[in-house]
Amino acid sequence: MGLLIDGRWHDQWYDTKSTGGAFVRTEAQFRDRVSADGSTPFPAEAGRYHLFVSLACPWAHRTLVFRAIKGLESVIGVSVVDPLMLAEGWTFTTPDPITGASRLFEVYTKAKPDYSGRVTVPVLWDKATNRIVNNESAEIIRMLNGAFDAFTDRRADYCPPELLEEIDRTNAFVYDRINNGVYKAGFATAQDKYEAAFDALFAALDELDERLATQRWLVGNRLTEADWRLFTTLVRFDAVYVGHFKCNRRRIADYPHLSGYLRDLYQTPAVAATVDFGHIKRHYYGSHPTINPTGIVPKGPALDLDAPHGRDRLGPSPA
Repeated sequence: MGLLIDGRWHDQWYDTKSTGGAFVRTEAQFRDRVSADGSTPFPAEAGRYHLFVSLACPWAHRTLVFRAIKGLESVIGVSVVDPLMLAEGWTFTTPDPITGASRLFEVYTKAKPDYSGRVTVPVLWDKATNRIVNNESAEIIRMLNGAFDAFTDRRADYCPPELLEEIDRTNAFVYDRINNGVYKAGFATAQDKYEAAFDALFAALDELDERLATQRWLVGNRLTEADWRLFTTLVRFDAVYVGHFKCNRRRIADYPHLSGYLRDLYQTPAVAATVDFGHIKRHYYGSHPTINPTGIVPKGPALDLDAPHGRDRLGPSPA
């Protein structure tokens, strides 16, 4: 994981010395919006926008889930980077047909030649202006949720206004303790910072498992954005975070309610096709030599996400 400084690539890992061994994620810098009503410089149009993603990255995976559940596959194109992220960061096996880039950082410098910052996925690209619209996954999925409804017959709203405050509150909790929490544990370079992240992570998972004992979904007992933001971490948990990130107090499979909840989400139509455990495991175990210097990818675990989830009794199925 490198970064650009004034448009020049540097193979540089996260600086945890200045934070006492804690991993601190930086803010995304491209924050424009696609609008359904043309109120921004980026009006919603079919075929105009393109996603750059990694199948391994949970943040990018969110955008693939929303693209699938909203039926936007023919509306928004996708370019997928290689699983490994090494000295040149995210790369493409062959030059990307949209931008001609061989490395993702070239997409960033096409948009902003003097860009300084991390080069991350997902990226929402505007083919009309050759600009990056946004590289913050939380904002991209909000756009996919509503901005393109004119181009799809799947118009379910995963951020209904009456639940938005609770969705945002749940998202903030899940992001800090779980989505980013696994990284704060896995990338920590001091024992106390690792243990603090570890304890917060499992306290949060315990709390959500208890909540899901009596309701099918996290917010308003209907499927919302909050569930999908949690899903992309849960689906990677037993395969990589338990071992690679030392998040090993228990597996998701050991939670009586979170485990069924995960299967419930995975079995939602069109979602399983967005999950690629080959990419996921190869990326994590092969891209972090400071954590796994041999690069050996574990063969396990055996996961059966197609098993019955038994959660229909707790609330309505997805629309």
